[in-house]
Formats: sequence, C-alpha cells, structure tokens
Amino acid sequence: MHLLALQGGVIGDGTQAVDLCQDPADIVFISAADSELAALARARDTLDFGPSLRLANQMALSHNMSVDLYVDKVVAHARLVILRLLGGASYWAYGLEQVAECVARSGAALAVLPGDAQPDPELSARSTLPAETVALLHGYLREGGPENLQNMLRACAHLLGEAESPPAPVPLLKAGLYWPGRGISEFEAVSAAWRRTAPCGAIIFYRALIEGANTGPVDALVEALEGQGLNPLPVFISSLKEEVSAATLRALFERATPQVILNATGFAVSAGANAGSVNPLAEPDCPVLQLVFSGSSREEWAAGQQGLNARDLAMNVVLPELDGRVLARAVSFKRPAERHAATQCEIVTYAAEPDRVDFCARLAARWARLARIPNAEKRVAIILANYPNRDARIGNGVGYDTPASTLAILQALKQQGYDTGALPRDAAALIAALKAGPTNAPGTKRRAADAQLSLAAYRKAFAQLPESVRAQVRERWGAPENDPFVREGAFHLALKRFGNVVVGIQPARGYNIDPRETYHDPALVPPHGYLAFYMWLRDAFGAQALIHNGKHGNLEWLPGKALALSAQCYPEAVLGPLPNIYPFIVNDPGEGTQAKRRTAAVIIDHLTPPLTRAESYGPLKDLEALIDEYFLASGLDERRLALLRERILDLAHVTGLDSDAGIAAGEADEAALQKIDTYICELKEAQIRDGLHILGSLPSGAQERDLLVALTRAPRGMGEKGDASLIRAIRA
Repeated sequence: MHLLALQGGVIGDGTQAVDLCQDPADIVFISAADSELAALARARDTLDFGPSLRLANQMALSHNMSVDLYVDKVVAHARLVILRLLGGASYWAYGLEQVAECVARSGAALAVLPGDAQPDPELSARSTLPAETVALLHGYLREGGPENLQNMLRACAHLLGEAESPPAPVPLLKAGLYWPGRGISEFEAVSAAWRRTAPCGAIIFYRALIEGANTGPVDALVEALEGQGLNPLPVFISSLKEEVSAATLRALFERATPQVILNATGFAVSAGANAGSVNPLAEPDCPVLQLVFSGSSREEWAAGQQGLNARDLAMNVVLPELDGRVLARAVSFKRPAERHAATQCEIVTYAAEPDRVDFCARLAARWARLARIPNAEKRVAIILANYPNRDARIGNGVGYDTPASTLAILQALKQQGYDTGALPRDAAALIAALKAGPTNAPGTKRRAADAQLSLAAYRKAFAQLPESVRAQVRERWGAPENDPFVREGAFHLALKRFGNVVVGIQPARGYNIDPRETYHDPALVPPHGYLAFYMWLRDAFGAQALIHNGKHGNLEWLPGKALALSAQCYPEAVLGPLPNIYPFIVNDPGEGTQAKRRTAAVIIDHLTPPLTRAESYGPLKDLEALIDEYFLASGLDERRLALLRERILDLAHVTGLDSDAGIAAGEADEAALQKIDTYICELKEAQIRDGLHILGSLPSGAQERDLLVALTRAPRGMGEKGDASLIRAIRA
C-alpha cells in the first residue's frame, strides 16, 4: 500500500490511503463539508486566537490507513477534538471508533456532532463533553455565518482555558434570496434586474455555499440564465425538509412563479421517514432539473466513463429521483484553491464548468418557453423505436401498443389545439404512412420522404459537433455522401409530417451489422444518417419537444458517460438541449432510469398490458383431467388408480413435463405425481399478457377483472410479512 501525500492541489476521494501532512495542534476539527472548513479557516484568520487549530476533511479520511495515520500524528496530541459527521455514526464508523479510543487514552475532550441541523443522540452519546456544551457547539455550526463560527472557535478556546465564554449562537436567515456581487438580497433588488415579460428560472442551492464564499457556480448559472433570456431567482436554503426553507420557497414562488427550477441540493424530500411530505419544489407545477455540484475533480470526471462517484450518485442523483427531478448535468467540480497556513487544510472550492452551465441554461430555457408557446404554434416530434430493423417491428414498445398509443397522442394533441393536420384514420393507416417512406429495412431507402436534409446543411451542423465525435463517425462510417439514406445530394429521412407534428422511425445504430448484438453496444458510434435524423428535427423542423414513445429506443444507449454527460457524449451530441418526454412501461425502472439519466428524459410511466391467468391447454389440460380423476378415484379402485398413474406418468414423459417438474430418474410414483400436480397448478395460475396497453386507456370487462385479480395476488419485494400480496395480507 502506498501513501498519497495530500497537498499541492490533490483532491482525495477516499479510495487511497493519504497523509494530510499536518502537524499536531491543540484543536482538531473534522467535517465532510468543504464550505464549512473554508468558513472556519476564514473565521480563524479574523481572530487573535491562542490555541493552534487543524481542519480536516472527513472524505479524505475514508481509508482506514488514512485514519490510523491521522489519529497517530495529529489527534493523539490534541486537547480538544470535534467531529461533525454527516449521515450518522455508520458513515464514518472506523474513524469514530479510532478517535474515541485515542481520546480515551490521551484524556482529550471529544465532541461528536451531527452534520446537519437535527440532533443525533447516538452521536452525542459518544462525546466526553457535557451535553449542554455539545449542544452549544452544534448550535454555532447549525446557525452558521461568520459571527457564529468565530464564537464557536472562541468557545473551543474557552474550553481549553484560553478565552472568555462567548455569546450564545445567533439565529441566522435559514433561507432567502442571493444575487452575485451583493450576497443576501431582498426580492425588490433581485427583480430590479429582470426583463418585464421573461420567464422565471429558480436556482435552489445550499446556504453553506454563501457561508463558505463558494458561490462561483451559482453566479455562473445566474449569468447563463440571463443570457438565455430568463429571469434568475437564486434562492439559498438550509434544506428542502426544513420548515423555514420550505415556507420561504412557497412565499417567493407566489411572488414570482417559476417556469423551470434548477435544483442544486441533494437528497429527497419524500424518502424514508419523510414519505408523503409536501415537496415545495413540486408546488409551482413546472419541470425541476437536478444539477450536480460534484464532489470530485474535473479531471476525474473528464477521464472516467462513470460520470460521478458513488457519493455524488447517491446524494445528487438516486435520492433526488425519488422526488421526480430530472437529472441535467454536473455543472461544477471541486478544485483546491489554497493550503491554509494556519490550519494546514486544503481549502477546496467549487469551480463552474462553463459549457455544462451553458447546456443546462439552454435546456432550462427551452422547458420554460415551452409552457408559454401557444399550442397551435408548438412543434413536436414523436419517435418510434424499430428493433430489429424490419418494417414489421416499427413501433415495437414492450407491452405497449405503440402505433395505437401514438395515434392517441396525436388525437389528444389535436384536442388541445395543436396543429396536427389530417390524421390517419387508425393505427394501421399510421404505420402504412410511415412504411410508404424510407425505413430501416433493406431496399426502402429510395422511397419518397416528407423530410430531407441537404448534404450542405448536414455538413454545416456536423461541423458544430466536437472534433472527437466527428473523427469517430468519419472513421467508422466514412463520408456522409456514402450513407444509404443519401441520394440526389440530400438525406431522405424516415419522418412523416402531420401539421406541426412529425412522427418518425428512430434510425438504426448502423448498417450491415447484427441489430440484436449492436442495439445496446456502448462503443458503436451512430452513422451519418442517425445524426441527420435528429439534426433535421432540431434545426430544419425546429422541434420544441420530442416524445420517444415506448420502451425502448436506442438513443440512451449511445457511447458516452453513464451520467453527468459531456459534450463529447453521443446522447448529448445527437439530442442537444431538447425537452425529451418518454412514455415507459412502469415495471422496468432500470432501463427507464438509463433514459432519464442520459437524455434528461421526463419518464411517463404507463401500465403493463392487461394480465390474465395462463390456464391449461392441450396435453396440459389432458394431464390435469387425468390427475383430477386419479385423486377422485383414490381409496375406491386400486386397479383403476394404477392404470391412471401409469397414463399420467407416461404422458408427462412424452411431453417432457416430467423434466420441467423436476422429477428425478427412479423417483417414487406418488412423489412424481405430486410434483406434476404442483407444476400444472403453477402453470395455469401464472400471469400472462392479454393484449397490449394503449396510452390513456384502461382495460375494461374481463381484462379489467383479470388485471385487478393479478394485482391483488402480486407480492411486493421479497413478498414477506407486510410485502405479501393483498389477498394474503387480508387473510392474515
């Protein structure tokens, strides 16, 4: 094992053992919050402070060897140790144990404080200081701000007998408005910079960024939203779960209703013990884009394919998804600004990533304007999957009647005032209209197309893509004029226009390849025809929203990072900052998440197809009748029983059902009969599809009855105790 000396611009992620290169000091303060460490370093600089102080980032001490080294070199010599642990004792169990054992040997005072505003009796119990002293220290940190942090350090010095007792913590504003260059501001001052009729885009971020003077990414977002013609409303909060913060958001949203929200806070409002809580971000009824202020470095993000580390993924992606937020991009990364001499701590700041900020601002602006465009003027594209690449598989959504659902969407748009032109009479006519033009099937490329993109227009748009994308596409697929969809100097595309709405067949991942093996290929770059399809939608047609209709297309499987995409990632290069809506079957959240995270899709869950019981048929029905006859004859006629037993076992062997039922060679007849009976019962009771779901339609009659029966019989999770089926729960 090698030790990394963590200094000189290195940001540790806890995966390596590190030496923080600190000398012993009187007071040691360990926290996971970079902004808090930065604020304490500044507070230390403003004081005529006697005791020596060391600040350390808990995240840099994730490795057990790092903990052991730091405890031996620094903690063992301290007179007072303060641990501020986010997430409770289990999140730093080894570190807490080693520090507690060390201070027990040295006699130093220990205060173990929660990393948030809520008391944590388990942590407090690990402290050696009196409970009121622990609560006082927590109060200074909970309220925050320069004055409280200065007094927290004075309180530490007082505990060591080197200062007078400071005043009690002073409550600070938990939530409010911020403006670049002015700090905490009033609504009138913020709105004075707004355009009179522009849509509002709210930016939600943690108050700690103001306390730590770490608002660079927020400032960049404000500037970017202004550049896109939006009125920024930057709001700092303590937590979305905190009452004052939630009330402040509601009051501000009443004064300026946002058309889009860019949220840079983590976790979820409606998870765990807070399930059912009112989410203040949901009340304006507008899209909520989840932005990530990443805890990793830009270099780590740029070099990796994962996109975010495990901590960022949990706090900034997985949990926010429980509130229905749509992941946009990581807009900032950590960078070391300086090594603070007095505390020997690497002070880390958030550095905005300009092109990621710009992408999110453009995406937010498109969502905000979409709500304001009259329906008659909106331009929408509906994209149908086509896997494998045959005409018979156009619109092959899983458990979903994609053609009928597409027609239902078109009819609903028409009823809401969208210009849909003359619609097909039924789903079959819609598919026939698509098949009249070029499709992905061989031999169809010369059919007449409603949509064409000239090679000149394509080359102009292609030149705007990142160089790495252009080089990879040219290397794999050659020149654009050689694409199968090109003839007479233009791409002829699989799109059918209905007024201001187009319906298209999503292009294949490539040509002369096995579609089954390449549909999910993470390395196969798309051909020119694929790029031209989406370029026409974005640039020539001017689509303001896309609907990828049904599980599942191939856009979300194109090469690039798993999430927190860069401009070089193909889903972004192809789609750009377009609002993306995705009806997706409700029982496959895993693949729906792929689309949500990689294409910023708003997932609209739809029902599974109607379910019914499989019942028995053919030889199975014959076997079932023989088994029923066998059990009815039991105890009445042994000769007849023997004959029935032989017929049952012979028929099971001939049909191969004995193997399916798990009957071993030489197994006793009665045991074999029992296995056959059990297996047939399971088969006939199994749930199978009875048709396909149509978006916006509920099953009726026998389908409705059978679906409800299936739902009452379905267990949740492992099916144990409270997760048993509804029928079993009622019986219990």
